[in-house]
Amino acid sequence: MPLDLSVPASLVTALLPDLIVMGGAMALLLWGVWRPEGASGRPVGVGAIGVCLAALAAIAGMAVQGITAGPGPIAIDNFRWATDAVILVGTILSIALADDYGRRAEPVAVESHALTLLAASGMMLLAGARDLILVFLGIEVMSVAVYVLAGINRRSARSAEAALKYFLLGAFSTAFLLYGVALVYGATGATNLTAIGSALAASPPGPGSMAVIGLALMLVGFAFKVAAAPFHMWTPDVYDGAPTPFTAFMAAAVKAAAFASFARVFMEGFGPVFVRWHSVLWWLAALTMVLGNLIALSQRNLKRMLAYSSIAHAGYLLVALVTNTTEGAAAMVFYLFAYTLATVGAFAVVMALAEGAERPQDVREWSGLFSVRPLLAIAMAVFMLALLGFPLAGGMGFFAKWYLLQAALKAPAPQTRLAVLLVITSVISAGYYLYVIMVMFMRPRPADAAPFPDTPAWTRSVIVGAAVLLLALGLYPSPIVRWARSSSLQPTTATGVPSTPEALRITAR
Repeated sequence: MPLDLSVPASLVTALLPDLIVMGGAMALLLWGVWRPEGASGRPVGVGAIGVCLAALAAIAGMAVQGITAGPGPIAIDNFRWATDAVILVGTILSIALADDYGRRAEPVAVESHALTLLAASGMMLLAGARDLILVFLGIEVMSVAVYVLAGINRRSARSAEAALKYFLLGAFSTAFLLYGVALVYGATGATNLTAIGSALAASPPGPGSMAVIGLALMLVGFAFKVAAAPFHMWTPDVYDGAPTPFTAFMAAAVKAAAFASFARVFMEGFGPVFVRWHSVLWWLAALTMVLGNLIALSQRNLKRMLAYSSIAHAGYLLVALVTNTTEGAAAMVFYLFAYTLATVGAFAVVMALAEGAERPQDVREWSGLFSVRPLLAIAMAVFMLALLGFPLAGGMGFFAKWYLLQAALKAPAPQTRLAVLLVITSVISAGYYLYVIMVMFMRPRPADAAPFPDTPAWTRSVIVGAAVLLLALGLYPSPIVRWARSSSLQPTTATGVPSTPEALRITAR
């Protein structure tokens, strides 16, 4: 009997955007290798951006057609298309920054564009995976490429140190995740999220100890990937040591993919045992918000400050997960889009003002920036205020936090205390976001200060584009709000899941 090697058409349709990015990455890798040594990497960068735009077009076409599918291994729903779009936007902006970085600072291999696309393809697979085996595969495809990108500047000892730390701790956390997958499979007999949810819902006494331990191990693995405290210790060193374009890529796209998978696995697969992970995730969110913001207050190194800011925002996004509702998933999509624009924009300004090779930049070096580079200062102020969640001047950053608060307060088990903590820690974050603005606008420029370098064209386009989008969508957020609400994720629940805080506490005992 002949062996059937055909691939179902439905699977090809489900993976079409991913296949475009993967195929484009491999084609560009071969093209980059065959190009003459010393040739400009700009054509490869343009090709990489073109691949991302083609994938975005495929996503838009499938979303407009309303193509959906049943509970297969790959999700075909609006939540996946929305998170894929956020990932690709972050990838496009990072590729543009990487091209300028290689021209002005330390040379970056042309292969970095192909590696960025390969990492993006792993992120897209991770965001759409409805099977724990595919979750693991997506994490590995993403992580291996990002490890290389973190240390791709082979002339920098700090870059090599960042890559080594990220690799060792990343492998350690992936082991936790994989052991968790094995235990969940042993307890439920399935790796498909829908089947896991059904198996857990069909056990009225509650999940066994094997399933609970597996759930805990998977929670640790995901907490590392999203840089939640106390699993965040790698973040400042890796973000500070990696080349700035890839730091922006890790802070935006990697975080978006990790949160998308985190939400899908726990809301679809472990929704019936919400009471088992609610309290743990509640404390993770609270601890991450507090530690991220408090430690960021003491930072004067700009990249480390933004790293701790990223940790704090992971805490805010965890609030959406704690709600376990469609509104929480929609708020997460909206927040990830705003966060991606503000974070990549902020790192773009850091790169634009760097003098030559990578080195730690102190906030005080930007004294009087408004007097010499007013547009850069205004753009950075927009990014800082967006991350703070300031109305009007912060653009859609304000609405991002507003919708998170609404999702927390309107949940079946209202997360009032967590919402209050989110507001308090956001006020604390003003201490370092407004400090950057104060230095740029209110401190005089020293007479003997070295002039800032000119901003390359693509970097300038990224900065202007991100700032304009943030402000425009802050004035008219309705299209993005509708898009986010149509991209929500439906959690799987079981009969008898408590709906009040008191019931949650009683059932968890």
